[in-house]
Amino acid sequence: MKHTLSVLVEDEAGVLTRIAGLFARRGFNIESLAVGPTETVGISRIIMVVPGDNDSIEQLTKQLYKLINVLKVNNITQTPCVERELILVKVNASASNRAEVIELAQVFRARIVDISEETVTIEVVGDPGKIVAIVQMLNKFGLKEVARTGKIALVRESGVNTEYLKSLEAKLQSFS
Repeated sequence: MKHTLSVLVEDEAGVLTRIAGLFARRGFNIESLAVGPTETVGISRIIMVVPGDNDSIEQLTKQLYKLINVLKVNNITQTPCVERELILVKVNASASNRAEVIELAQVFRARIVDISEETVTIEVVGDPGKIVAIVQMLNKFGLKEVARTGKIALVRESGVNTEYLKSLEAKLQSFS
């Protein structure tokens, strides 16, 4: 199972290196990593997606707390969150299929950020599921290049789980 960890750290040189070293020593792979400043000066938030079972992630969390500069670690995997990723995708788009590529981008509310005679570069922002879906759809045209950020996430203060609401809505529609 993939776990999403939100880690608050003091914004000092070497913090990320120490965290990455801990993961490497424990044999964990970081599948996604995003780091940036928070609302508090001198504090950064690291969002990581890490595969592992509940026990190994709990051990990893305990190890993270032992590192200097780590202030707080939250496993937000099961917590209602707002999640976003950004991806730039350069797609083969000749004159014959360019309109179809642009139409697909519009369906996903993506933006065309560059265009040439043979390619279109598309910017997509959304939850991880949206990113996977558009990449699957664009594959048929041929992907030239992909640059993707790691997942970022913040806990929903309302506590509303939008994934649960989507599944509930789908069930209700199936009864109609």
